[in-house]
Amino acid sequence: MAQTYFDVVVRYQVKPEETETVLRLLGEMAAATRTEEANLSYEYFQGVEDPTHIVILERYADAAGFAAHREYEHVRSIGAEQIIPRLARRTIQTFEATADA
Repeated sequence: MAQTYFDVVVRYQVKPEETETVLRLLGEMAAATRTEEANLSYEYFQGVEDPTHIVILERYADAAGFAAHREYEHVRSIGAEQIIPRLARRTIQTFEATADA
């Protein structure tokens, strides 16, 4: 039987002088997000050719789980208040994925 997931791909273009700080904060965000009930994974990657390019891959049980994620305190205190001001650009894409159980 196939299982459906809700995947999120976030791309950050970080202000060059803020890269190390954003990576540190993403470590905190990842740890907090991984404790959420609907979160199945949260990984982030720094670009090799462009170290200011960061990609975040998130997986949730469903769209409601991602909506709940956006209401957590760590999303506001780490993401909105500390990470977003350090970015030059941000994009978010969402996908439904199906995997065999």
